[in-house]
Amino acid sequence: MSKRTLVHEAVISSPPELLFQALHTPRAIRAWWGATAAIVLARPGGYCVISWGEENDPSYLSAGRITEFNPPHRMVLSEYLYYAKDGNMPADADFVISFEVSPHGDGAVLKIVQDGFPEGSDEFYDQCVQGWADTCNGIKHFLAG
Repeated sequence: MSKRTLVHEAVISSPPELLFQALHTPRAIRAWWGATAAIVLARPGGYCVISWGEENDPSYLSAGRITEFNPPHRMVLSEYLYYAKDGNMPADADFVISFEVSPHGDGAVLKIVQDGFPEGSDEFYDQCVQGWADTCNGIKHFLAG
């Protein structure tokens, strides 16, 4: 089955080290992503679990294994799982999401690559395009504040 990849890049006015730290610190994730809870074991083989909504009945939940953790440059999540209370998730999705941080004259560039969108997941793909743009804006506001 053919798979698609989404790539989103944003320039963020923050040193690369602070940007990378915001990507894996639970308090920061809750702030910039509007999450209810975040648990991160920031190391290779660790996990990143984030939920939105009620603690015992979340609206959304995402979880991934941290397969690569190279501060302050790169973190990769695989074995990715999504849960949506409304059931609006693509079938047969095997996502790998990488976060790459590199220096830039105005701070840092955050490159997010989400690989593994199955054919026929156009609506979910489009939601993720918008979601990553919103996420980067949330990170920008968090780091500026």
